[in-house]
Amino acid sequence: MGDHKEQPLRVGAAVRRRRRSLELTLAVVAERSGLSVPFLSQIENDRARPSTSSLEKVADALRTTAVELLAAADPACSVDVVRAELVEAGPEPRSRSLVRGHHQMHASEFTGDHEAGREFQYRNDQLMYVADGAVEIEAEGRAYRLGRGDTLYLTGGVRHRWRATVPDTRIVVVAVAEHIEAVRNRRR
Repeated sequence: MGDHKEQPLRVGAAVRRRRRSLELTLAVVAERSGLSVPFLSQIENDRARPSTSSLEKVADALRTTAVELLAAADPACSVDVVRAELVEAGPEPRSRSLVRGHHQMHASEFTGDHEAGREFQYRNDQLMYVADGAVEIEAEGRAYRLGRGDTLYLTGGVRHRWRATVPDTRIVVVAVAEHIEAVRNRRR
């Protein structure tokens, strides 16, 4: 029994996200692709699996490629365990991804300090959780001090930087993946 099992991809959600990001109706995509509205609806709801030819027609209608739609597809169902690394704690900062593969969410764990002057800006929303220690986060011109168990939520586009204020601080950052069109026209 393994920790990870590959499942077939569900391309429907990727088609729907792309269509909505272009602000197109199913009728427009049907006209551009030569496929019927009911069939496109079935694809988007994962009730029909398009042939390669049909997927290419849909991709052309959405001004993308079949490869890009497949890359943005969701696994039908996915269970993935990422085991903790058996690494001795030390003075060097460490980071590790808590999620493998191409998913709608990304999570990372940071232990120790890092380049405190480094500024971050993510396209989509993120949540920072202090698992151990304490951090100071500067965002939108304000400083926030967080301790163990505290969280900070940042909407997409917010420029921020952080630094550990206690040795062996550990934070977890969970964010909507960069390839997801979760934010549209947000003021900055």
